[in-house]
Amino acid sequence: MRFPSMTALRVLDAVARLGSLSGAASELSLTRSAVSHQLHSLEDCLGIPLTERVGRGIALTYHGECFARETQRALAILNEARRFANAEEVAGRLCVSCTPGFATYWLCHQIGKFQRAHPQVELNLVSPRIPDDVTNRDVDLFIAYGVGDWPDLHVDLIATLDTFPVCSPSLINSVGGLDSPEDLASLPFLHMVDHSDWLLWVAAAGVRDLNVRNGIVFSDAHLVQSAAIAGQGVAMGDALVSGDAMAKGQLVRLFNVAIEPPNRYYFVSDPAKTERPDVRAFKAWMKAELRMSEQFRKGGRNALIGE
Repeated sequence: MRFPSMTALRVLDAVARLGSLSGAASELSLTRSAVSHQLHSLEDCLGIPLTERVGRGIALTYHGECFARETQRALAILNEARRFANAEEVAGRLCVSCTPGFATYWLCHQIGKFQRAHPQVELNLVSPRIPDDVTNRDVDLFIAYGVGDWPDLHVDLIATLDTFPVCSPSLINSVGGLDSPEDLASLPFLHMVDHSDWLLWVAAAGVRDLNVRNGIVFSDAHLVQSAAIAGQGVAMGDALVSGDAMAKGQLVRLFNVAIEPPNRYYFVSDPAKTERPDVRAFKAWMKAELRMSEQFRKGGRNALIGE
């Protein structure tokens, strides 16, 4: 079997990204004729046309686009493989995307420990627009909240937490107390992203004729909890997001019914990045910290899953 040369593969990758022979030549410090020669050499090796004339320039054929995508994946894997030259070294830039609620209520309180343990890692922490968004190509590791359905990505379950209604003591006092789930009918509901958690809880509690579709829908857990603490309504909380506020008396857990929601916390990453030393080190550190965390030890029957 004939294998294409690495130079030819890099040329195809550059042409696919930049859209021209001249751009690829400039990026790779080659002449335009050398780029053209590498493409022809690759076509001879594969036995298929990769480019075609379009006006005064060129474009990738259908087969060229398909092969270019696979080439880019292969080059990414080879590039990451360089980091295994010293398997013990945990260094370099690591970009972690974390849902705002998890970041605010847990990760930001612990992250300095990872930095002290791995001072050679340049750590960047960002938050997505929605909890299950894993599309940012600059991110190396996602801490996402969703149902676990991210095709073609490596998915590793972190935790699932029981959820239950919470609200501020002042809101309870304003309605003269809450003795049963039916009493919630007089209060506004606070939702994260959609109404699903409240609908599941109402079904589990066996409450009829309780319209939980009213109230306000927020984009992340931090906003929901802030509104609940401010007495703006009743929210679904858990030991992670609401634990600190409950310990301080800012929120009160209502009733004895809790549910295990369909959404859970996951590590999500491109398969090419999953075995990087810094990614593995961060995941191992976080799971170890979570096992010792008061919030997760009291989070419910399935609070911490990942090993």
